[in-house]
Amino acid sequence: MSTTEKVPKQPLHPTIISRLDPEYVKFHEEVLQYITPPHTLSWDPALRNAPAVPGSTEPLKVHKTQDFDLTHTNMRAFTPEGEAPTAGWPVFIFFHGGGWTFGTIGSEATFATNMSVRAKCIVISVNYRLAPEHKYPIAVEDAVESLQWVLRNGKTELNIDTAKITVGGSSSGGNLAAILALKAAEPSFTPPLPSPLVFQLLVVPVTDNTATDGPGGLWEENKHTPWLSPARMNWFKDNYLPNKEDWTKWTASPIFAPAELLAKTPNAWIGLGELDILKGEGVKYGEKLKEVGVKEVEIVIYKGGPHPIMAMDGAAVKLGAKLITDAATALNKAFNAA
Repeated sequence: MSTTEKVPKQPLHPTIISRLDPEYVKFHEEVLQYITPPHTLSWDPALRNAPAVPGSTEPLKVHKTQDFDLTHTNMRAFTPEGEAPTAGWPVFIFFHGGGWTFGTIGSEATFATNMSVRAKCIVISVNYRLAPEHKYPIAVEDAVESLQWVLRNGKTELNIDTAKITVGGSSSGGNLAAILALKAAEPSFTPPLPSPLVFQLLVVPVTDNTATDGPGGLWEENKHTPWLSPARMNWFKDNYLPNKEDWTKWTASPIFAPAELLAKTPNAWIGLGELDILKGEGVKYGEKLKEVGVKEVEIVIYKGGPHPIMAMDGAAVKLGAKLITDAATALNKAFNAA
């Protein structure tokens, strides 16, 4: 073998190739398969320096980008061009993905700026603290503080309309967004919200940390999926949730929240990859929201899509661009209806 020949580190499993989106297959075979999966390496914080998922377009131009401090971390606010509505800007509090282990306030700036520009809102990306240095429930605490900051400072600092607050995130960030929606629905939340959250936008979210790829498990159907394998997902879980007794707490797995609390959460849009191991728990969470009486719950499954499609919206994988467009449309509609 020549020294220049590249060795596949995560080749596609033969049983899944025909089911995957053809554009994804091409990109995976040209780029992704040569990236060493982090869970196969010794832990080093320097692993965070690589892009979480290659293949995204450049962020869109916004009017202003500002960073604000929380007690232990910070947030980034993207303000769109144009005049704010009379009551102030609607806001979308966003949590990036990365298995609670990777990602920054800038790692999903393409998604954040698309939401800001296309849904005409301020997007606040939260730089929640990461595992394994900061284990559960640290990320949840940072999520809660981000909403508290918006309620206390949003109007004066950013001209935010605190009657139009939405939350959302991707993967582990979708997990934190769903949990924040539940937290905000508790009567004890302080400071009190002037009105309930408007919307939750969950992209390929983690909702059930008891899921497995064993017989009858939620991951079994897609256990040979690329990129987010069961082994990688379990590694992320071990980093953030090392104590098994925490897995069924709703502040770790929102699907275990009591029905009466789930019923108080806002309308939802849930975007899922057909071939993602997290698809089953995403569908199950959406169905549960419907069962308890959440008025509007839209579950969209992207045919042939594996887990990382949201972050791969470049020309190589059009499925990611469609997901971003659908998410922006859903967010814009939620703000207009509020």
